[in-house]
Amino acid sequence: MEIITFESKTYQELDAKITAIANYIFNHQEAENTNEDDIWVDSYEVCTFLKISDRTLQRLRAAGTINYSNIGGRYFYKIGEIKRILEERLIKRDKECIDNLITNHKLYVKERRNIRQDK
Repeated sequence: MEIITFESKTYQELDAKITAIANYIFNHQEAENTNEDDIWVDSYEVCTFLKISDRTLQRLRAAGTINYSNIGGRYFYKIGEIKRILEERLIKRDKECIDNLITNHKLYVKERRNIRQDK
């Protein structure tokens, strides 16, 4: 077995370069592979960015108007499903609301990933 030693500064530079490469790969891979309509968002995000109440969203679920998944007591919706109810005018909002939802969800995901990488 061969032992290789580094100075602390050299190791930190190498670590920073590897981290930069990994971040580049993750960010570009996500951008290429993620279909916007397949992104899952939770009830809080939907209510916040579409400016609707929890009760309105609950009514849509109860009526079977919107498809959703319930995981651990939390409800999740696909962006494509949110777009559908907007297009059908079940909720009267403009395209800017859905764009804000998508943009802010992506920022939230990046922030969560950075927190996990820092640990």
